Amino acid sequence: MSRRATRVTQLLISAVVVGALALALLAVGSVAGRPPSGPDASSDAQLDPLTRSIAVAQQRLTEQPKDYRTWASLALTYVDQARTTGDPTHYAKAESAVARSMALDTKQNDVAFAALSAIKAAEHDFPAALAAARRGLAINSYSSTLYGALADALTQLGQYAEAEKAIDRMNGLRPGVPAFTRAAYALELRGDIAGSRVALERALRDAISPGEKAFARTYLGELSLNYGADASAALRHFDEGLAVAPRDHVLRAARAKALAALGRVDEALVAYDAVVSASPQPQYVLEHAELLAAAGRQEDADQQLALFRVEEDLFRANNVILDVEPTLFEADHGSPTKALQLAVEGWRVRPFVEMADAYAWALHVNGRDAEALRWSERAFATGWPNALHHYHRGIIRLALGDTAAGKADLRRALQLNPAFSALHAPLARQALKG
Repeated sequence: MSRRATRVTQLLISAVVVGALALALLAVGSVAGRPPSGPDASSDAQLDPLTRSIAVAQQRLTEQPKDYRTWASLALTYVDQARTTGDPTHYAKAESAVARSMALDTKQNDVAFAALSAIKAAEHDFPAALAAARRGLAINSYSSTLYGALADALTQLGQYAEAEKAIDRMNGLRPGVPAFTRAAYALELRGDIAGSRVALERALRDAISPGEKAFARTYLGELSLNYGADASAALRHFDEGLAVAPRDHVLRAARAKALAALGRVDEALVAYDAVVSASPQPQYVLEHAELLAAAGRQEDADQQLALFRVEEDLFRANNVILDVEPTLFEADHGSPTKALQLAVEGWRVRPFVEMADAYAWALHVNGRDAEALRWSERAFATGWPNALHHYHRGIIRLALGDTAAGKADLRRALQLNPAFSALHAPLARQALKG
């Protein structure tokens, strides 16, 4: 859910669910031969696939309330619905379903631990996600789904080599879209953008469901936007994704970002307004606010910044830990002191390169640039060529008097993506002129 052209959390949640949902639908599919009865049956054809899966699972549980695997599958589907809709209240439903599943069985219930790991990863509680994945693998060491969950948690906890081993094991057990997308992410973090694109194209070829196709299109578009400054190609990917998944809020927000990168600001603002109205996630609210401010609509931008705090409280109430977003929000728009407090807390639960960058920026706005530079270097530990990270390090280096290195970082940020941030890209250009 990073607000500045990074795909870490959305990819994490999606990748967990793409793999786990296959197992979930397999479990629910055992009763799909007989359509549900009652009021849901007549409208079933009009429902989206996730809502339909939930209806089928709920009908099954009405008939078999002690079916612990269907409870676990239902939990996984709720997580995917939270990701697709942006509504964090679905996480509470997922937790309730997995609790019911585990109350019935924990000795054989590897699916429940896959669900629990997905929930905790979505909430950014990565130590808990890791523990759940390992408990599930102790039950079923041949589960590619659980190896995917293990890889996701290890990645976000900064254990990159171990995460790659888990992805290799996953590919060995069950090559397919979930494994290919994780491999693409690992390659991107290494800085192998060409390899990441190849893996995502393989995932797109293998994709069957609209969700899988939309997911691959989303991140193929992100690669075009973030590492080739090709907003036109990115927009084509996003439009292709929306053709099969028109309600996917991740794609809709990505499309708004591509429109802004192409200079079609009025269209981008209309698109962001629709996204935020339907799915006011903090990331999108902040992107919208900063684009409004860049367009000279400061009063509207201020309203969106106020909305950010409301949404932040909503996510926190649903146990979702927002680490990077509030840290950068406070650093750029709020309290430097609070930004640093959030950075310390965020690093404790998520020692990942993106969090290291946010920590560096929080230190910078507090005037602690020597420390900030050390944390900024951590953000490049894997070789990830992130435009925002280059911008932050460039500004920190300029503050320390290292003009040549600072400007080199700013040029690299703009080379990767000239529209990496409506707020900071213009400031990067100003700093280079100065």
